[in-house]
Amino acid sequence: MGDPRKFSNKYEHPKRLWESSRIKEESGLKREYGLKSMKELWVMNQELKKMRREARRLLSVSEEERERDLPKLMNKLSRLGILDKGAKLEDVLSLSVRDVLERRLQTRVLKRGLAKTTKQARQLITHGFISVKGRKVDSPSYLVPVLEDDSINYYKKIDLEVPEPEEEEAPVAKTSGDKELQGVEGEKPSGGAEKKEEAPKKLDLPAAAEKVVD
Repeated sequence: MGDPRKFSNKYEHPKRLWESSRIKEESGLKREYGLKSMKELWVMNQELKKMRREARRLLSVSEEERERDLPKLMNKLSRLGILDKGAKLEDVLSLSVRDVLERRLQTRVLKRGLAKTTKQARQLITHGFISVKGRKVDSPSYLVPVLEDDSINYYKKIDLEVPEPEEEEAPVAKTSGDKELQGVEGEKPSGGAEKKEEAPKKLDLPAAAEKVVD
């Protein structure tokens, strides 16, 4: 067996952990979007950092490489609904973590009116009462694409139809006229009448043999 896998964190701690202004801002976002802990906010912030890091890289590369890799980034952002289709590369740098939080499943459930509060929306998702495109999703941090936004609904468990057992056919009684009827050893034939024992046939012996017998 090899060494166990080491899973890396999906977020980075702030450089200044006890900065009062940042803590106040993050606490407000946590209450507004119903987050469980600051880690969930840091995960969304990490996703935003990846997008902005890729945008800065594209601004520093050649024109040929930019034309090749730019559609991948912009298509992803438009598919998630974070940016419009006609957005430019500079618009990625102006994004905030609030734009990413708006696409979380927990927020979309509240926006669609399936829950009254963010806390209730989180409970519905974690307990398996929310579906996206007919499949159950129990992760509140799932980023919902624009095409799946209208398919968010309550999860309905489909009852599978169990086929009824087939009735067994009654065994067909065999008639006495069946030629293939085989009797069991020691049992009487099914005809009802017992067979009479036949008398032994008299052998035709020659005349010389009859004299000897006499």
